[in-house]
Amino acid sequence: MKFPQWLSLAILLACGVLLWRLRDLLIHLFAGIVLAMAICTLVNQLRSRWRMPRLIALTICLTSLLLIICTALALIVPPFTEEFQQIIRQLPEAGRKLWVIALSSISQISSLVYGNNALEQSWTTSDNLFTFPDSTSLASGVSQGIQKILGIAGNLGNGLIQFIFVISIALMISIQPKSYREVAIQLVPSFYRRRARKILLECGNSLSDWMVGVLISSICVALLAGIGLSVLGVKLVMANAILAGILNIIPNVGPTISTIFPISVALLDAPWKAVAVVGLYVLIQNLESYLITPSVMQHQVKLLPGLTLTAQFTFAILFGPLGLFLALPLAVVLQVMIREILIHDLLDPWKKKLREQ
Repeated sequence: MKFPQWLSLAILLACGVLLWRLRDLLIHLFAGIVLAMAICTLVNQLRSRWRMPRLIALTICLTSLLLIICTALALIVPPFTEEFQQIIRQLPEAGRKLWVIALSSISQISSLVYGNNALEQSWTTSDNLFTFPDSTSLASGVSQGIQKILGIAGNLGNGLIQFIFVISIALMISIQPKSYREVAIQLVPSFYRRRARKILLECGNSLSDWMVGVLISSICVALLAGIGLSVLGVKLVMANAILAGILNIIPNVGPTISTIFPISVALLDAPWKAVAVVGLYVLIQNLESYLITPSVMQHQVKLLPGLTLTAQFTFAILFGPLGLFLALPLAVVLQVMIREILIHDLLDPWKKKLREQ
């Protein structure tokens, strides 16, 4: 290769290294963009129903969001926190009970097969076969693990700074979305700017559709979980229902994690309730997958389950816990860009030229 080609390759590698070093900043910047898109979606919905200046609609939306957040912090968060702490404290006892039930079932099966209780005695009399930590240490360990999973940063100071950064980016973009979009378009070569503008609008529309669909889906899941757990007589309904709605945002992994807490609570009451809770959550997820989601996401970008799981795994490795939480919106944007840029703009014309030859 000639010197200009080597220079271009070196610049490309340097840009790749720089982007890798700035990956934490980029994922927080994307979080701010996603939050800004959510605010802009609310503003556009408000302006489509009632004709008003954008600044007034933005002020109404931000004020309403602030009131909703303050109300939730005052009315929902205290009882949710108390119930969630009770769930964490009950996990060790639920684990012991599950272990006893499992040993009893194995012993009964072995007695039916071999006609003696030798296996039963050897399994059930061993105290060191399976030991549980005390409830205080396990509750502390689980709480610390959940804080690490849900935390934006490793310590409170960095987390607060990054949270302020995300909120600031979201507010600045939501005030002047067109201006920031044009700044991004100016970084693209002039011959491709019109096409880039269309692609960015398509990405924004896909993100808006995804956020509206996920919000409706999560609310429906939380309501169904709350109603179902109340009918079954499972305690701590509010905490389990809110967890089911929040974790529904994370596909595949979230719904699985959300079943652990109600199962633990139900197991302490009666084993049949734990089985009923499993059946309830399977039913809710089927309703969400085959009825709720197709109804509220008719125009959303269709993501294959394998692609979603791969995106979660990849972005969690690259960006940490926040990458796992933002895996789906990242996958939505990447799928639009791959479809529009790689397939429509690069591969399709190339394929057409090959056919002409």
